[in-house]
Amino acid sequence: MFYETKDPHGLKHNPFKSLVVPRPIGWISSRDRDGRVNLAPFSYFNAVADNPPTVMFSAGGKHLEGGHKDTPLNVEATGEFVFNLATWDLRDKMNLTSATAPRDWDEFKLAGLTPVPARLVDLPMVKESPVHFECRYLQTVEVPTNDPDYPNKVVFGQVIAIHIDDRVIEDGKVNLAAIKPIARLGYFDYTVVETIFAMRRPVFEELTPPAEGAEGAEKGEDV
Repeated sequence: MFYETKDPHGLKHNPFKSLVVPRPIGWISSRDRDGRVNLAPFSYFNAVADNPPTVMFSAGGKHLEGGHKDTPLNVEATGEFVFNLATWDLRDKMNLTSATAPRDWDEFKLAGLTPVPARLVDLPMVKESPVHFECRYLQTVEVPTNDPDYPNKVVFGQVIAIHIDDRVIEDGKVNLAAIKPIARLGYFDYTVVETIFAMRRPVFEELTPPAEGAEGAEKGEDV
């Protein structure tokens, strides 16, 4: 099939979110100016640089009480946030924190999670998670939206500290198969990291130049 995204796709559900997969889950803890804590997962999340380490999450839509969602507002107001790694064991609790709840609800209490203080930012982390990134807010980039009242905000933060549970470090590497991070697919679907394989990056000196005319052959042209 082919469709232009400005037109109806004709399927039962929008396929876009099921084609950019799997997506890491940005399980973000933040605090507003009044000290109220928020914990929410974002499926539009990723690392975008490593020197210095930088992450992003994107939020659109509106809060049930009106206005933008809590997390981007909190981060912009206080200048900090924490990423908590969502794992297979924490999948149900992570899902509970995805509920659109009143602003004065504490998602840590809602999901039965244990808050522990971060070291460099004034925020709680999810104790049950094996990995945390303490982040300082860098900037927000607004991208086009179909609802001008509710911008699509892409929030960037610099990772200033990382916590890793010593029990998941083996031979100097993080054992991701043991952690079992979960990732977002489309619809109501998720996946879990259980199988890991390695591939060595090609070395230029070992490469064979492409055959003459290969580009034309890929395009279906006579060569």
